[in-house]
Amino acid sequence: MERHLLMQLLADDNDDVSAADLAALRGGATHFVWDWTVPAEQSAWGYATRLRYLRRKDIEARGLDRAAQLLGRHDQPVRYGQITAADRTWVFTLFLTENGGALVACAGVRQAGE
Repeated sequence: MERHLLMQLLADDNDDVSAADLAALRGGATHFVWDWTVPAEQSAWGYATRLRYLRRKDIEARGLDRAAQLLGRHDQPVRYGQITAADRTWVFTLFLTENGGALVACAGVRQAGE
């Protein structure tokens, strides 16, 4: 997915994590979007589990709880994307509609040692 299209999807979302994703892209972050999709309910379960793990390890995360809730209500497959901040302090996961035309949710995790 081209950077400007991803930036538009993030700009259209009214969420703090989307704003952080957008700022990272503007700051030179790398990004990619996978071609494959995953059932949204599988993603919701996986990211709810990941959030519990991150909390136990006291790793800062943004938006994982909201992402799990939104994915749990989304009844179509989702496409994953990832944005890695230029300074590598944050990695953001994006969940897009199957065709990549809309943002379903996004979340970020602070990277260890940063």
